[in-house]
Amino acid sequence: MKIPRLLVLFAFSIALFSCSTQKRVPDYLDQVKDTTGLGEVKFPEIRIQKNDLLSIQVYSDATDPTVDQNYNLPIASGTSVSTLGGFLVDAYGNIQYPKLGTFHAEGLTKQELAEQIRKKLVEPVELLKNPVVIIRFSGYRVSVLGEVNAQNSYSIPGEKVTILEAIALAGGMTEFGKKETIRVQREVNGKREVGMVDLTSPELYASPYYHLMQNDVVIVEPSKRKQKQQDQTATFQRISLAVSLASVAATIYVILSR
Repeated sequence: MKIPRLLVLFAFSIALFSCSTQKRVPDYLDQVKDTTGLGEVKFPEIRIQKNDLLSIQVYSDATDPTVDQNYNLPIASGTSVSTLGGFLVDAYGNIQYPKLGTFHAEGLTKQELAEQIRKKLVEPVELLKNPVVIIRFSGYRVSVLGEVNAQNSYSIPGEKVTILEAIALAGGMTEFGKKETIRVQREVNGKREVGMVDLTSPELYASPYYHLMQNDVVIVEPSKRKQKQQDQTATFQRISLAVSLASVAATIYVILSR
């Protein structure tokens, strides 16, 4: 009977050791400088990219609302809400504007494109009196992958989001997230680039990838500790299986030897 008791004690020790690992909550901004009093925070200009969906509305001083409607896309009414159609930036970086023609949008800010459309409405012929052009991104999204609690693509209604806010939308980093080398995949002028962000760096806020752009993909890599724990878990599972089989064999041996 000594053998089964030793096996039970050994199995209990293995289980106790495997449960001893405690979760560690990622600590952000470890070495980031206090920016109090450093002046106004500047946000980067968002540039229009291919495949962006733009909402464009035109208003003027015309008293007849149908005059402005000639230069706006029709509103499609649903059961409970009305959704505004959008202008898709094509593979050449252009949008096709009814009655006004083609505009090259890629690489421009919303304000720059709005100014081009406004000029077309007043020159060489004044089509509208004192037109105002309002442009918004209809599909401003960022994606967060890797060691976060809720991997997904997220719509950003305010068209402004930082890497910290994106990680927060994804439920925060897991205990295994590597905060020193977070990758940001971005498309610039039709080319993909990858930047690294260190959330513990004193210069975090100066990183060109701290403020995210539309369609950015944030990838939180796993730390070496995760791989180590996965290896330990696999080892414990193999040992537990061996102990269980040995315990069963010992029990059968005791029963048969009576």
